Amino acid sequence: QVQLVESGGGLVQAGGSLRLSCVASGRTFSRYTMGWFRQAPGKEREFVAVISWIDGSTNYADSVKGRFTISRDNARNTVYLQMNSLKPEDTAVYYCAATVAVVALGANAYDYWGQGTQVTVSS
Repeated sequence: QVQLVESGGGLVQAGGSLRLSCVASGRTFSRYTMGWFRQAPGKEREFVAVISWIDGSTNYADSVKGRFTISRDNARNTVYLQMNSLKPEDTAVYYCAATVAVVALGANAYDYWGQGTQVTVSS
């Protein structure tokens, strides 16, 4: 069982930055691929970024490439999402998720989810 707790969301102006954190419980964090997803009001949850447990490789949604960076600190059981050059369309609840798969881009592949943190970008 893995419990995930996100933090770092908030209100920021367009062009600004935020760093989200997700702390995981349990001893085997290093064996989980970690992903970030987001869900805007009235929209489906969408993939944002993923970092594989096996080699640390990353993958991003086209909409965030070059602006967001996912990273992990296995010693702290934490995954981060650095978000730069934020746009109003980035406004959403952001969720971190964990899976034992090597790489997973679809939400259905993830076994554990956090409660989410709100990110609001004003224009």
